[in-house]
Amino acid sequence: MRVESEAVAVVVGGRAEVADDDWGRETAVIRLDERRFGPEALFGLADFSHVEIVYHFDRVPAEKVETGARHPRGNPDWPLVGIFAQRGKNRPNRLGVSRCRVLKVDGLDVHVEGLDAVEGTPVLDIKPYMTEFGPRGELRQPEWATTLMRDYY
Repeated sequence: MRVESEAVAVVVGGRAEVADDDWGRETAVIRLDERRFGPEALFGLADFSHVEIVYHFDRVPAEKVETGARHPRGNPDWPLVGIFAQRGKNRPNRLGVSRCRVLKVDGLDVHVEGLDAVEGTPVLDIKPYMTEFGPRGELRQPEWATTLMRDYY
């Protein structure tokens, strides 16, 4: 099955280069496509503290896409895990999802903090984060994931 989508926005500012860690203090603007949207598309978004951003890892070349298993970040001390058991950028559809803080909404711009996407990244969707969409029940994850994420934000 083939699915097509068109970017609704682009990341402006923030980091220019891809790096694995220290995203927590990064600020950027998510700028809506003015050809398709007016400011009313963002009405009410400033009432939320956080948003979920779905974006495309557009800088990952097709030949770098992983479909099997690998050691996260190429670290042989971590287990060999399938691409769907990690959140690396070399995913089959090159989709990223990030939760970040809304600093302000101004016209077609959503100013955010903690977005782990770089300048020029195509944004496919913007969703307000609602507590009720968070996980229910007890959470668990392997130790390697906790170690990997220690300095991410």
